[in-house]
Amino acid sequence: MIIVNGHLELIDAHLVALKPALAAMERASREENGCFDYTFSVEVNEPSIIRITERWESMDALRVHFASTHMGEFQAALSEHPPTSAEVHFYEVERELPRP
Repeated sequence: MIIVNGHLELIDAHLVALKPALAAMERASREENGCFDYTFSVEVNEPSIIRITERWESMDALRVHFASTHMGEFQAALSEHPPTSAEVHFYEVERELPRP
């Protein structure tokens, strides 16, 4: 499994402008083969930061995602309303542990 964790920091005007693109990206990504979770969320104590959380079956599924039309559309929206900072990390996980 591949876990993607990251964040986008946006000025208020860009966050408002990007909300439709964020929602569309979530919806389209969740329908992709191999996507177990795809979520953008706003930090409670820092509402200018959008957290990115994704779970994918494999790197192959993630590569297909990166080549998707909706990824291109999302990247175009980000270009029009760029974040002030962005960071994304990818983790390969062998198994999910049971809840303690």
